[in-house]
Amino acid sequence: MSSSPVFERRAKVGDAVSPAVFIDRDGTIMEDTDYCSDPKDVRIFPGVVEALRRLKSRGFKVIIITNQSGIGRGLFTLDQYRVVESEVLRQLGDDLVDATYYCPDPPGQKSKSRKPAPGMVVKATEEHHIDLSRSFFIGDKESDVECAHNAGVRAIRVRTRIQRDMTGSNAEWVVDDLPAAVQLILNARS
Repeated sequence: MSSSPVFERRAKVGDAVSPAVFIDRDGTIMEDTDYCSDPKDVRIFPGVVEALRRLKSRGFKVIIITNQSGIGRGLFTLDQYRVVESEVLRQLGDDLVDATYYCPDPPGQKSKSRKPAPGMVVKATEEHHIDLSRSFFIGDKESDVECAHNAGVRAIRVRTRIQRDMTGSNAEWVVDDLPAAVQLILNARS
């Protein structure tokens, strides 16, 4: 099993291509609790909901791209992942996320979907009529940056992790958090 949509609103045939913002989940949208398997541990960062609203109001699709190796490692089940993801979406609110893609593959296993591989972004692009030339990827790890570049989109790295030194990052931009990344994207479009 490589990449699968967990939550999806399919684009209609004939829809025009749209820009998207691909966003990592753990450590970018919510606190990273290491292999989150309990919905009680879901804590969305301040300002994220409003930032996503601003993206949607400007015509961006919002797509979560997340490695979930805890499934492949046997640390939690697919059902536990889905319960956590449902809680993430509940806390974010209706209609802010167009789709979520996850990869359960553990590190070291050949995978076309585990970040930094671009498989989840490629699948989302095909299924949601996305214009990659106008799209961005926001994440907290260098593997998110590499995934963005492998897919052909610009990368924004956020400093929400314990290690906040981003020296040597290949991201086009480094900012403090997701709301700052969204502001940067909206300023770039003006």
